[in-house]
Amino acid sequence: MKIFKFGGASVKDAEGVKNVATVLKTVGYENTLVIVSAMGKTTNAMELVVKNYFENKPELQSALQDVKKFHNQILLDLFDNERHPVFDKIKSLFSELDGFFKINKSPDYNFVYDQTIGFGELISTTIISYYLNDIGLKNNWLDVRSFIKTDSYYRRANVDWDATQDQISENFDRSILNITQGFLASDANNFTTTLGREGSDYSAAIFAYCLNATGVTIWKDVPGVLNADPRYFENAKLLNQISYREAIELAFYGASVIHPKTLQPLQRKEIPLYVKSFLNPKAPGTSVSKGKTLEPEIPCFIVKKNQVLISLSSLDFSYIVEENISEIFSLLHLYKMKVDVIQNSAISFSVCLENTYDNLEKLLQHLKAKFNVTYYKNVSLYTIRHFTEDAISSLEEDKAVLLKQLTQETVQIVTT
Repeated sequence: MKIFKFGGASVKDAEGVKNVATVLKTVGYENTLVIVSAMGKTTNAMELVVKNYFENKPELQSALQDVKKFHNQILLDLFDNERHPVFDKIKSLFSELDGFFKINKSPDYNFVYDQTIGFGELISTTIISYYLNDIGLKNNWLDVRSFIKTDSYYRRANVDWDATQDQISENFDRSILNITQGFLASDANNFTTTLGREGSDYSAAIFAYCLNATGVTIWKDVPGVLNADPRYFENAKLLNQISYREAIELAFYGASVIHPKTLQPLQRKEIPLYVKSFLNPKAPGTSVSKGKTLEPEIPCFIVKKNQVLISLSSLDFSYIVEENISEIFSLLHLYKMKVDVIQNSAISFSVCLENTYDNLEKLLQHLKAKFNVTYYKNVSLYTIRHFTEDAISSLEEDKAVLLKQLTQETVQIVTT
């Protein structure tokens, strides 16, 4: 059993959908499950829909209409006959979304987010499934929410592995090409949950684990795993083969090519991961598997934008000790902050974090009751694995460094 995952960039328009078919024909699609993300920037557009629902109701329908128009154009480019059943199917999905907004009574932003955002994946996979069937690639469309079960931690749900294994073992048909959604799941009450932003890679790993797949291939618009994001760094180099451990380290620090949770279930069953280009499907790309990294240990650069750096010091110049640190982390957990770097001295404590749930102001108010608080918004966190002095110097050039931390293999630098 093979698992293929196609991200939003690979299906951003009709030509992208056609290219998915080309990739499948080129590399083969027997005993294959294809997992697909929302098309292009649909997730961003759907986030605006959710924002308008809570903050700007008069603009809600306009934001929805933009999403509808975007997908309708892709439909018109793929299907000659507007009476094709796929048009009614997509219309029905949008009607379901409209109906949710009319009947919803929950004020919980995260709950509404998860019930809304997943329509991007439901629509994209429906379009792709119909198109592939039309051109002779017979397939079965699956609703992933019937297979991957989670708790109710909306927007970053935790997988219920036993329930998920049972659902996949009992209901998955291996005899046909299957198409399903990434990113989505459902809780015990069958409400939609999501696995975290960019969680489609994790979806692929979950299915691979439960199906004992022979491999997972993530199809990207880059040749494979690079030592730097070419959007931010020049002269990025391809890493031909890396170990699970190195891939997990890179993912943990924010390498965008692999979702942080993806490697863990694959490593447990030693299922190889391949990262390949959907523009050149026969190229070898990068393989991630058991064993030592075969690449020379060249510096790998990672950047996370829009971070928040908070620096705390005691009000009376007393030491910041275990009790204080425990309290700080309890608050970080309470306000659902994802911590990327911590650094402490005798009377100070600094943390660089992601304000995913927009709880920063609440956290700061809580902290100010017991600490002197300084904070910087919109900072950048740079990480270099296998750093050299030249690599650090080139990164720090023309930047104001707010925090710097070195370990044996990794340096992290926070800059304005």
